Amino acid sequence: MKPPVDRVAFSIFGFEIMWYAILIGLGMLAGILLAEREAKRRGLNSDHLMDVLMVALPLSIVGARVYYVLFEWEYFRAHPEQILNIRGGGLAIYGGIITAYLTAYFMAKKKKLSFLTLADITAPSLALGQSIGRWGNFINQEAYGYETNLPWAVLIDGVGHHPTFLYESIGTFSIFLFLSWFARKKQWTEGQVIFWYLILYGILRFLVEGLRTDSLYFLGLRISQLVSIAGIAMGVLGLVYIQRKKKGTSS
Repeated sequence: MKPPVDRVAFSIFGFEIMWYAILIGLGMLAGILLAEREAKRRGLNSDHLMDVLMVALPLSIVGARVYYVLFEWEYFRAHPEQILNIRGGGLAIYGGIITAYLTAYFMAKKKKLSFLTLADITAPSLALGQSIGRWGNFINQEAYGYETNLPWAVLIDGVGHHPTFLYESIGTFSIFLFLSWFARKKQWTEGQVIFWYLILYGILRFLVEGLRTDSLYFLGLRISQLVSIAGIAMGVLGLVYIQRKKKGTSS
């Protein structure tokens, strides 16, 4: 399996538009449309949701790049001119997620909206956007794993590697389907959707990250696996808290 197209989709007055950017943009667009529909279904003013997204999404790109640059500082310290060059890749999804939800939290507080409701609405959209955006890694021939002879291996310089981008794309699409189903159940409590996202994506990313050859490290440990563990813990604690709160209310 190898990319069927060049990294460059087309050029406008000599400026190259990369497939990486197009796929990330499509992922965001799909997520926005889905979140807007979910907001209407839940009776939330979609204008309030869009106000939050129009700030959180651009900042998530900045956060994803800053996160990546910080943990690849040895390279970027020697090549500072590359810090702003994101067209060829180098966006860390966890940096984007953390920045987006921190932004949403403070904006929700300012607008007197429920942060957990916003998080629940956007969690399935996030998973769908991730599933689409990961194909940008395929075009760029990045985010792949160790060598393998499996028939679905991605070819890098003629050598087969685990297509970890594909594993994560399939996994996040499955999470999107589950969360979309769960969000439509009649009996659920605010916060459960986002907490399930944290658990499921944390498990998926922890496993996939263990196969990757381009992980970001801190003190010899894979950063994404550490963040995944933290996300799983937050999700489990959140669900336990909700369950105990429900029992306390019913009693």
